Amino acid sequence: MKSRLGIYALLALTPLLFSTNVVIGRGSVALVEPWTLAFWRWGLAALILLPFAWTGIVRHWPDFRAAWIEILILGLLGMLVCGGLVYVSLHWTTATNAALLYTGSTLFIVVLDALYFRQPLSISRIAGLVIGFLGVATIVLQGDPTRLISLDFNKGDLGIAVCAFSWAVYSVMLKAKKLRALPTLPLFAVIAAVGALTLVPPMLYEAVVLNAVPTAPRAWINILMLAIIPSVGAYGIYQICVKEIGPSITGVFMYFMPIYSAALAALTLGESFYAYHAIGVVLVLGGVTLASNPFAFRKTG
Repeated sequence: MKSRLGIYALLALTPLLFSTNVVIGRGSVALVEPWTLAFWRWGLAALILLPFAWTGIVRHWPDFRAAWIEILILGLLGMLVCGGLVYVSLHWTTATNAALLYTGSTLFIVVLDALYFRQPLSISRIAGLVIGFLGVATIVLQGDPTRLISLDFNKGDLGIAVCAFSWAVYSVMLKAKKLRALPTLPLFAVIAAVGALTLVPPMLYEAVVLNAVPTAPRAWINILMLAIIPSVGAYGIYQICVKEIGPSITGVFMYFMPIYSAALAALTLGESFYAYHAIGVVLVLGGVTLASNPFAFRKTG
């Protein structure tokens, strides 16, 4: 797991797992209200994680108590904002806008990491970020820069922008000294549980006011899939990577999300793979290689 090959395999896998959140979440909009969807997603994820993490939680409980403020903030950012607010925002914005705006989290991560932890920004890192972002934009804009003019930004886009910045803060906070001293799986289980608790108030509002208790079998299947794949799977691996090599390099690999999304759409929905997809893939691969500099890989302290 800690080998160079193992870490880079995890880095490549994480955005693929994250991509399923948009696909499954999109299919759940008509079945489950957004805050209810987020609550059950993270409630089930916490229940899945706790049996495996319980021994570590008990053993390190004094350390968890000492870091309760940081854990509460991570629960608010990672599950309330980056969970529920994403689903709410998708009611008003398009997938194109959301993909382009959320990619900005990678840039936020690198900048915040450099500012807060005084991580140097090399020329290759900056060049890689720019090239990778151009690759993402090429895919999202379908190879036509003039599409930027026709993008209609609204309150949903503002919500996605808030989520992107919150994800960057979440990523950088995982590197805090108090949190790095805690074992990864127990820490993630506690964050998921706290995050689910922060979602109780808006979930209860939807249940009481909107009678939004999911009943359809398909709704519960989608919720279970969200709990397992993008929650336990993607978030869990993401935290491992952040702990091993830091938030900046881990965040750069999120540029792969639109590539995976396009590939999944081609395989499952029969959508076509165009030349602009190929150009975007090349730019993203080049940008990630420059920004992550795999030939100088080392574990961050």
